[in-house]
Amino acid sequence: MKSFLLYSCLAAGLFACNNGHTTKESSPMKPVNFGEDVAFLQQHLKNVVVLKNNDDSSRLVVTGDYQARVMTSTTGGDKGKSFGWINYPLVSSQKYAPHINAFGGEERFWLGPEGGQYALFFPAGKTFDFANWQTPGLIDTAHYAVTAQSDNTITYEQTGALQNYNGSTFQLQISRTIRLLNNGNISTRLGIALPAGISAVAYETDNTVTNKGDSAWQEQNGLLSIWLLGMFKPSDQTAIVAPFQPGPDARQHITDDYFGKIPPQNLQVKDSLLLFRADGKSRGKLGLSPLVARKGAGSIDLENNTLTVLLYEVVPTGRYVNSKWEIQKEPFKGDAVNCYNDGPLADGTQMGPFYEVESSSDARPLKPGESLQYRQVTMHFEGDRKALATLAMQLWQLPLEDVQHFLTNK
Repeated sequence: MKSFLLYSCLAAGLFACNNGHTTKESSPMKPVNFGEDVAFLQQHLKNVVVLKNNDDSSRLVVTGDYQARVMTSTTGGDKGKSFGWINYPLVSSQKYAPHINAFGGEERFWLGPEGGQYALFFPAGKTFDFANWQTPGLIDTAHYAVTAQSDNTITYEQTGALQNYNGSTFQLQISRTIRLLNNGNISTRLGIALPAGISAVAYETDNTVTNKGDSAWQEQNGLLSIWLLGMFKPSDQTAIVAPFQPGPDARQHITDDYFGKIPPQNLQVKDSLLLFRADGKSRGKLGLSPLVARKGAGSIDLENNTLTVLLYEVVPTGRYVNSKWEIQKEPFKGDAVNCYNDGPLADGTQMGPFYEVESSSDARPLKPGESLQYRQVTMHFEGDRKALATLAMQLWQLPLEDVQHFLTNK
């Protein structure tokens, strides 16, 4: 989440003052199923689309009102578990909040970098503090138009301009296609047969940014990256799983102190896996450099017997934008993968609870008419404990007993 959660937690205080959008950690929103989430969104938004397949009960709900955002998904139709976290108070207020509109949703489209000399979230010449921070409207309040649609696929487009901290202007077009996959697609993407007793929902987003200006985007003026962020529902029995490339210096490329050092009871480094507590009760964030990040970050929820995994591309030698709130020595040595656990502020308020798993593309110089494309697949699985254990071993070589031990060792 790069530095997003620093300001999101500060923003929670603003929500409380302006629109009453914070909640007490001790009083989370009651669980709802997929059908109830869809009905709520349809009540408050105009452009809500449910994608479905004819041969299974997987479903997905998206909206152009929130920048072609995937709001939530399910394996089980209207009565099924809903995986995405939705900010009910903010959505129902039908008002815009200052600095950021954290509507929720299990995959939203953003652009980076956030901070630094090429920042998109700060005006030129201003200090890097919360008072000056503003999410660009193109990725926060703009409504994206549908350009193609079928039962299981939808495409949105939007054009606009962004100016970075350096004063460089980017004329760009955004195209985002969201495609609900079936079980055959899922097995093919994973390269394994799903264990018996597993139900699944999965979708792919195909995201493209095109240079629509008259001049090339150049590194010395700043570059853009595609940044995909997902908000999911936490539990006391949920752990984020983040695989990485092992090696003697691997730990140097993993950052775990964005909001203070994550305590050992909340983070375990296991060979080539990180286990990170996702209970929505203690703020913490991880960042993995492209030198060690691997595809397949996700989570396991032992309370609800669910498993989530994200597939994305990592380019070890690529330029990854640095979003720290400062003038940077290395503006193209940022994170490829981030994970975040939400938690309350000192006064007991918070925006969630939720947890996040997110990924970023590398950043590339684009000539006029050239495009940067970035794809991500999000998969959710439900099943009995035995089937879940089989799947966790197939994906990560991770015994569920190890997850259980980590989560109960406080």
